[in-house]
Amino acid sequence: MSFPVWPYLNQPIFSRHQPAIYNPWRFWRAHQVRFLERCWLREYRPEEHYKS
Repeated sequence: MSFPVWPYLNQPIFSRHQPAIYNPWRFWRAHQVRFLERCWLREYRPEEHYKS
């Protein structure tokens, strides 16, 4: 996983709901946490195996 440059540069600067994170290391850590939270919230669908 590489550093998310585009989301870092497109942060809302004057938002009360989501304050901007100016430190790249802190932004990277917050981005990883949000990514893991999205992964945990995804619905698990096991693979279906068909008999031939």
